[in-house]
Amino acid sequence: MKRGRRAAPSIARREELRAIPSVDALLRSPLLEALAKSAPRGVVVAAIRETLAAHRAALRRGGMEKPPGADALAEEARRRTEARLTPSLRPVINATGVVIHTNLGRSPLAEEAVRAVAEAARSYTNLEIDLTSGERGSRMAHLEPLLCELLGAPAALVVNNNAGAMLLALNTLASGKEAIVSRGQLVEIGGSFRIPEILERAGATLREVGTTNKTRLRDYERAVRPNTGLLLRVHPSNFAIVGFTEEVSRLDLVRLARRKRIPLLEDIGSGALLDPGPGSSGEPLLREALAQGVPLVCASGDKLLGGPQAGILAGTRRLIETLRANPMARALRVDKLTLAALAATLRLYRDPQAAARSIPVLRMMGEPAAAVRARARRVLRGLGADRAVMAGAEMVASTAEVGGGAMPLVRVPSFAVALRASRGKVGDLARELRLGPDPVVGRIEADRLLLDMRTVDPGQIPRLISSLVRALDSKR
Repeated sequence: MKRGRRAAPSIARREELRAIPSVDALLRSPLLEALAKSAPRGVVVAAIRETLAAHRAALRRGGMEKPPGADALAEEARRRTEARLTPSLRPVINATGVVIHTNLGRSPLAEEAVRAVAEAARSYTNLEIDLTSGERGSRMAHLEPLLCELLGAPAALVVNNNAGAMLLALNTLASGKEAIVSRGQLVEIGGSFRIPEILERAGATLREVGTTNKTRLRDYERAVRPNTGLLLRVHPSNFAIVGFTEEVSRLDLVRLARRKRIPLLEDIGSGALLDPGPGSSGEPLLREALAQGVPLVCASGDKLLGGPQAGILAGTRRLIETLRANPMARALRVDKLTLAALAATLRLYRDPQAAARSIPVLRMMGEPAAAVRARARRVLRGLGADRAVMAGAEMVASTAEVGGGAMPLVRVPSFAVALRASRGKVGDLARELRLGPDPVVGRIEADRLLLDMRTVDPGQIPRLISSLVRALDSKR
């Protein structure tokens, strides 16, 4: 036989391949015929073809002793059909203890925001029409007054995320010019997106000053040249430098920007409108930055603010109008669903106490540890004594994290349900929980699966218990 030529199937193998039923034959089986009446026929047919192709390939490779029967093929096609019909984006119970979990969609919305999104989604809206005059309006008319009221800013603009906000600002104010930034603030904001790369894409030239741990005012002063487009101050929200450090204060940069008549852009990062809670000192607030004279700030809407993914820009009227006039602003604009969710979230901040109760991120971070402990005990009771013993389940003290690139040094006291795998590895139990009807995501520490209750909503406890019972019973 020549090298590279595949061996021809044996006579027996050819007979087995011919014995595999056709698509039409499987479609006429009672199981799939009934399924095709409730599911789109094209989806069922595609699942059948995929099933048959997989088994033909396995037979040719010699990967099975005998071909499956028609009933087994129909059952597999049914499973593949259901998998195709199941949405890939699903609700998940976050038991990781990370409040703003980027991989799990960051901040869950307040119920008021959820209702606003549903209402905007099911009907036409006055997105860009002035109902009084009947003339075309601006979608920012639904957000800008709220932001100006809450932030004390003359003007505001919202785009699709904070990276987009920075890109728009840099492209508008520093394209073809230099942007001065401290080396200690050249952060990676997630997803491998880095400040220097955003500067480059915006058409600006990076001008680094100082060192990683020490930057002084004179470093900025020496770097200012006729080709300087702006000063950039970035809050390093996802890391901290401690020890032998020095940085230039916000007020010193404000004074320098005014003296040199150069715009100052400050990236606040997590978009906190209120003090997030104990241990959060040093986390900048949007209103404070503007009150101290920063002419332009940007921040995320889906982190500590607790709203949808959005990038908020606020500052002087002149700078905001300049950004608004950039054609890039249209490419980065938000849709009506984001607008509705953000507006509803911002309205909650008119009453700070209501915001702390209603916005999930703020509620989770500020909830007393006793309430978290009570949820852990409720889960243990729901497991029953036998399952708890089998899984070595117990309540343990834990520490939750803020996440989302916010307050990296803050640890929030919490409680978790700790489980050990009765059979196999603890990773198998974690996988079983992730793949259940109500996916549960926890974290593994010291060969135990921890389900941190600070990030589990009280209303999710019955579903969490059901998922645990299902996963543990499957291991018996």
